[in-house]
Amino acid sequence: MINGQAVEVSGSDASQVWNALTDAGTGARAGATRIASGIEKVWLDAARTASLDQSVPQIGAPTAWASGYDGKGVTIAVLDTGVDQTHPDLAGQEIAEKNFGSSPDNVDRVGHGTHVASTAAGSGAKSGGRYKGVAPGAKILDAKVLNDSGSGSESDIIAGMQWAVDQNANVVNLSLGGTDTAGTDPLEEAVNTLSATTGTLFVIAAGNAGPLAGTVGSPGSAAAALTVGAVDKQDRIATFSSVGPTQDGSLKPDLTAPGRFIVAAKAAEGTIGTPAGYGYVSLNGTSMATPHVAGAAAILAQRHPDWTGQQLKQALVSSTKPTFGLTAQQQGTGRVDVAKAVGQTVSSEASSVGFGAQQWPHTDDTPLAKKITYRNTGTSAVTLRLAVQATDADGKPAPRGLFTVSPKRVTVPVGGTASVDVTADTRTVPAGGDYSGALVATGGGQSVRTALAADAEVESYDLTMNVLDGNGDPAYFPFIILYGLDSPALLWNQPGTDGIARFRAPKGAYNVFALITTWSGAGAGTAELVQPRLSLTADTRTVLDAREAKPVSLTPPDPDATSNGAYASYVMRAAGSGLAVGILTGSDFSRLRIARSGASASPADGFEAQVGATFSKGTDTAYDLLYTKSGSFFDGFSHTTSTSELARADISAGAPAAGKSGSVGAAWYSPFDEGYSVAATEFALPGRQRHYVTVPKNYTWGFDFLQKGADDGHETYQSSAGRTYRAGRSYSETFNTGVFGPSLAEGPGGGGVSRTGDDLKICLPQFTDGSGHVGDSVTGTAKVTLTSGGVPYLYRTSSALERKYLRCRPVTTLPAARQSYRLTSEFSRPAEVSGVSTRVSASWTFVSGRVSGTREAVLPLSSVRFAPELTSASTAKAGTRRTVPLVVEGAAATRGVQALTVEVSYDAGATWRKTDVRSSGSTRQVTLTHPADAGSVSFRARLTDTGGNTHTVTITDAYRLTR
Repeated sequence: MINGQAVEVSGSDASQVWNALTDAGTGARAGATRIASGIEKVWLDAARTASLDQSVPQIGAPTAWASGYDGKGVTIAVLDTGVDQTHPDLAGQEIAEKNFGSSPDNVDRVGHGTHVASTAAGSGAKSGGRYKGVAPGAKILDAKVLNDSGSGSESDIIAGMQWAVDQNANVVNLSLGGTDTAGTDPLEEAVNTLSATTGTLFVIAAGNAGPLAGTVGSPGSAAAALTVGAVDKQDRIATFSSVGPTQDGSLKPDLTAPGRFIVAAKAAEGTIGTPAGYGYVSLNGTSMATPHVAGAAAILAQRHPDWTGQQLKQALVSSTKPTFGLTAQQQGTGRVDVAKAVGQTVSSEASSVGFGAQQWPHTDDTPLAKKITYRNTGTSAVTLRLAVQATDADGKPAPRGLFTVSPKRVTVPVGGTASVDVTADTRTVPAGGDYSGALVATGGGQSVRTALAADAEVESYDLTMNVLDGNGDPAYFPFIILYGLDSPALLWNQPGTDGIARFRAPKGAYNVFALITTWSGAGAGTAELVQPRLSLTADTRTVLDAREAKPVSLTPPDPDATSNGAYASYVMRAAGSGLAVGILTGSDFSRLRIARSGASASPADGFEAQVGATFSKGTDTAYDLLYTKSGSFFDGFSHTTSTSELARADISAGAPAAGKSGSVGAAWYSPFDEGYSVAATEFALPGRQRHYVTVPKNYTWGFDFLQKGADDGHETYQSSAGRTYRAGRSYSETFNTGVFGPSLAEGPGGGGVSRTGDDLKICLPQFTDGSGHVGDSVTGTAKVTLTSGGVPYLYRTSSALERKYLRCRPVTTLPAARQSYRLTSEFSRPAEVSGVSTRVSASWTFVSGRVSGTREAVLPLSSVRFAPELTSASTAKAGTRRTVPLVVEGAAATRGVQALTVEVSYDAGATWRKTDVRSSGSTRQVTLTHPADAGSVSFRARLTDTGGNTHTVTITDAYRLTR
């Protein structure tokens, strides 16, 4: 135990703390300072990251090595993106490879599989042994079941499983998965069947969808799988680690392993991970935790070569180290401890025991007993003392008597077994709840853990809905969702053909959304029925009748305009719900009918419905029509819009590259929701399109612009903030004209960095246009980094053309202490996308520390934009003077600017010259004289706000010059 104290010091308190830590020198040391009496040492609270040299000892692998067990003679199959056997850590480790997916070869162009393989069985040769894997004596089978984008089909994965067992793999590592569903899916079936028939152990990631319950993915949800969650260096659960139960109610994961900031081998052509020394990258995820357990299994398989995969699983799950305060649905039995597993001779034949769900009420529940058998492979009998450790979902101790064990002491003979009965009595929890924990058997210097779980249903009732289609017949496959209004409940029916929708739901209030399709006959079409509030306080039967739905018709002033898309939606602001639901019908309302079912909402529910559609007349005119209703859903709707109801918005769009087309969609915003953006007909760029919009009270309109390439792919995107329009008035907006650059503007997709607890959310639109429309672009190269004191916390890079925009990126589990950070971004885009802002780089420095509670704190970042008047091609005349307004956004716009410098280049950044910034109040500008022979203008700006936070931005070819 360290006899010390951690101290967090703000800047204003620094001198006071310094005085407390130091004493003035005396005598020959007069004028100097020394550590104060009673203090032996002062350390800076440095940031640390986990790596294999930390995570491998964390699970006890070096102790197993010292005993002679490093996985020698054992084969681990890695089913992933491929394994780079040219990496020194994996040289000679791979004994066979096969490509099962759509990629042309086995090369790992992602980097995921290589990282996983080196964690399980890498030699650490490139790092002098520092980054040695868990089982360096094991061999690798490389089954490439995921393509060069990191995804793969179920059939390819199953084929890879079969190949692995055919190649006599002892352990199969699956650091992959998808959404679990009720029942047994093909991947789960494959895992269970191959485990039973071949004795192979399948070690599978739980998934990264935590921390909510019920998020364990498939095939980690398979009963036979050894399913792995993730913890950090201190054995704290990773927030992303998926949590049980499975969709069938089974207890998962089985155990945990280190999965945060794991440094392992980088594939030569890999693109993921934060660099952590030459040839290594750091990654997070249950994908990283899983090969720790696969390596542990290989070590144990060497120790017990006659054991089946299920025996290996039982031993590993029985010998874990638990983390106090975590439930079994989070950690299984605890964090894997391979050193303990190698030495332990007693294990439980059941890795977990689930008692299922007991239906409310619980006064008449029958206690359920299950047998747990212990096996002793040692040379002496072991007497075990048994006790239950269990909590509720919040970590509070379970009521006395919920779990009991009999007998409380049992002796397991040499080479034999002994059994005990564990009983769950849910009569002890009349209010219900989820309870889990472990049966702990101790004795003979051993501790054997078996996970337990019982689900006592809270007060709940049956809701039965008779669903009739448009012909009055039982509906075929109706789709119905219940949204909890006073709880986070979300339930949907299992579609069937009998016209009956059955729910078992906790007592409370629900919103009901139903889509009922009639496939033929007079009532053919889809009915959208909405019941704003249904109170469930007893077993209830209701009727949903599609015949109650009525048609919807919207007609624009110009009868020759054609519909591009139509929708019917609603928002409900009842406490705790924040509900927004709707259906986008396609081109028009011809096959949709709508109706309210049941009573109207109360005023407190804040229910508001919308119907809307977008129409186009050729490529130059569009009508964006929206009508709303408060308190209830529409019982059909029909309206012909007059020109007097409309405002006019003239939208201009530039063309920074030739041969492009564009589209504009109008999106509405209310104080509580945002609606569909339906694009009108495409038009050639540069071009104009006139939009007419209705003006509902308390609603605003914004516009979304997309530039499209020759292959119809979206290349650039810009979005305007909501604006209030008034009928009879005209407005205008210009999109897709320079200068394009980073922005912290408010509005849809707006930029900024915020922190909640120890997690950052980084939102940096890089190609906002000259009018301030928040925007992004496909890129040729991209790089985003976040560092502090030389420690990387984010590193994202790509050298391929990406048809996806930079959206918000999370950075989790930063150090709690306040410290300085540097955020950088570098992007380039090819000339065929844009001839301007061809390269944009920026950096920000700021100070951040843990934010208390659940509030989201916006961090003090700023941006500088350049807003000259340019042509639609983002050009200006060479040999002329030009005033360039500067727009300061973010923290500096409110805190104030301490310093701002701007430089200009007329040779694409080869040379720079400083230009004076003229300020008048909040208005800033620079004046340029364009050289007659220059081809473009580039900008570089440096800003410091009054708090000392800095921002730099460089925009190459910000606009072009013409003669």
